[in-house]
Formats: sequence, structure tokens, C-alpha cells
Amino acid sequence: MLRSSKYRIPGTIWALGFVSLFMDLSSELIHSLLPVFLVTTLGADMLTVGLVEGIAEASAQIFRVFSGAVSDFFARRKVLLLLGYGLAAISKPMFPLANSVLMVFSARFLDRIGKGIRGAPRDALIADLAPSEIRGACFGLRQSMDTVGAFFGPLLAIALLYWLDDNLRLVLWAAVIPAMIAVLVVIVWVKEPVSSSKNPAFRVPIKRNLLDKFAGRFWWIVLIGALFSLARFSEAFLVLKAQQIGLPITWIPAVMVMMSLSYAVSAYPLGVLSDHFSKKILLGIALILLLIADLILANSNSTLLLMVGVTVWGLHMGCSQGILATLIAETTPKALKATAFGLFGLATGLLMFFASILAGWLWDQYGATYSFYCSAIFALLALCSLLTMVVISGSSDK
Repeated sequence: MLRSSKYRIPGTIWALGFVSLFMDLSSELIHSLLPVFLVTTLGADMLTVGLVEGIAEASAQIFRVFSGAVSDFFARRKVLLLLGYGLAAISKPMFPLANSVLMVFSARFLDRIGKGIRGAPRDALIADLAPSEIRGACFGLRQSMDTVGAFFGPLLAIALLYWLDDNLRLVLWAAVIPAMIAVLVVIVWVKEPVSSSKNPAFRVPIKRNLLDKFAGRFWWIVLIGALFSLARFSEAFLVLKAQQIGLPITWIPAVMVMMSLSYAVSAYPLGVLSDHFSKKILLGIALILLLIADLILANSNSTLLLMVGVTVWGLHMGCSQGILATLIAETTPKALKATAFGLFGLATGLLMFFASILAGWLWDQYGATYSFYCSAIFALLALCSLLTMVVISGSSDK
């Protein structure tokens, strides 16, 4: 007997998963080496790393909110997906060519603008196509495939560093090919449904009368997601922690391999679980995992402890990111889903910007331990906010 179509993941969602896989393979190959490249080759300090990462991520989320509004207005997703992935692909050759922090920042900025343009339309397209019975599984699948790419990117970096005698610039060139493949997959295999509904009038996404269309539950989720981001600064600092404890350059990308592996392995099953279990409880578990990861990383002085910490960090990501996306999809009007994802991204991106700068400043002034302790405090604050949400809205809804 054939499985009912309402329990079958649509082909376009699979295609989006493969797009995410190839683009993240490219991006994480670069990301696993970029902090070291900035510090050792270009002479940047930790605060500069925090500024580069924070501004880049915040810019991505600012563009995300406007791309979401444009996507909802035209009821079209693919054009913005192609533009976003295309800009990211164009940025990849700029990293190995960079001879200054400013050029690295420019490349990172262009790459994150691409991410900002594609993020909300992509999530909205998944929300458009995903059967309601398996919406969590669909978001979890996309997140898992994204993270599979993030796993193989640093793994490829390790192999290339070994083969090319730690030549960082040559290794960074390898990121260009998978980025181009991702763009090709968008062109050929990503399809979008034709909407027959009347589109809402285009407005600036943060205008008050538009914000009033979102329910209180949506804003609670935005608050929780923003606090998650405040507690979770850029993964660049995980890479720099590996360098601090003396891991050879060839093996530093192993930090991102371990984090991405635990993320990839956990995201899809936890997405499936979230379709049948309280999402709020799962988010609470995610915050506890982040708190544990911070405490381990703050006190790690060996490779073993470092790898345990980044593995727990990855589990917290797998337990939270797809579930947060599912909750946004479930608490917003159909015609404004891309706008909702954009607003959510704006809030989380701005706080990640603050978190990355704060982490860099604390690292420079007091050491890495204080950066991770600060993250733990914010994770505890987010957990308290989540418990407040449960008390106010009731713990029975998923």
C-alpha cells in the first residue's frame, strides 16, 4: 500500500535540502578556516573577529526581513532564492584573494547578504509545500541536509590542508565549486506553486499596522529565538578556542566537523519528534544543552573536552533551529509567512551581532572563559523566559 501523500516530503523540499547541503559545504569550509586566517595571516584581534562576524550576520537578517516582505507581496520565492544563492556563490573567490581584513569583511558581507535574501523565501516555500502533519519533519530534513554540508565542508578542509601543507589560500579556493552546484540545483530542480490568492499590499515590514497582524504567540517565539541568539555567539569562537588550546591548523576544522555531525544527526529525528511532542519542552532541553556546552567549553583545556563541548553545542542546535522555524510557520498568517521569518531573523541576527562583539571583547580583555560564561548566563535567561511562556500560554499545546 502506497504511503499517503500527506506523509510524503515533496520533491522541492528535497531539492532545497540539497541546495542547503552544497552551499553549506562551501560556506563551512570557509568558516572553519576564516577565524584562523583572520588572526594568523591578517593579524586581526578577537574583537575584530567579533565585529566581522557580528556585522555580517546582522546584515543578513536585515536583508532577510525585506526579502520576506517582497516574497510575500509577489507570492514568488524562486527568484529571490536564486539571487541569494547567486550572491553567496559570487563571494566565494573573494576569500582566497583577500589581503586585508577589509576585503575579508567585504566578502563575508556579500555572502551574508545572499543568505539574508534567500532565507525567508526558502523557509516560506517549505511552509507553503509541507503537509501540516509532517511540517516539523520537513523543516528538520532541510536543517539536517544543511548540516550534512556543514559537516563535510570542514572535513574537506582537513583533507585539503593535509594535502596542501596548510596553505590556507589554496584550500579556500575549493569552496567555489559546491557553491556553483547549489545555484544550478536552484535553477533546475526547485519548483514553486503558483498562488491564486490575492497578495497583501507591500509595506515596510516593521510598520505598526502590519506587525499587529501577528499574534502574541509569534512574538513570544521571536523573543525566545532572540535570546537563543544572544546566548549563541558566532561559531568562529569555537574555532579560535581550538587554536587557543594548541590544536594544529590542519585539525582545527575538526571542531566544526564534530559540531555539524551532532547537529545533522539530531535535527531530522528531533523535527519528527516535534510533530508528536511538546515543542516547548524540546526548546527547554536545547537551552539546557547550550548551558552545559558553555560550561564545558569555558573550562576545556584539552582536545577531548573541547570536542565534547562542541558536540553538545551541535545537539543544542539540532534541538532548536528546525523547531523554532516550525513554530514560526504555525503561528503566522499564510500570506505573511516570509515576512514572519524575516522579522524573526532580524531579531535573532541583531542579538547575535551584539553577542559576537561582546564575546570578542570579553575574550580580548579577560580571556575565553568569560566569553563562554557570559553565553551560559544568557542561556539561563532564555530558559527562564521559555518557562514564563509555558506558564502564561499553557504547556499542553505543541
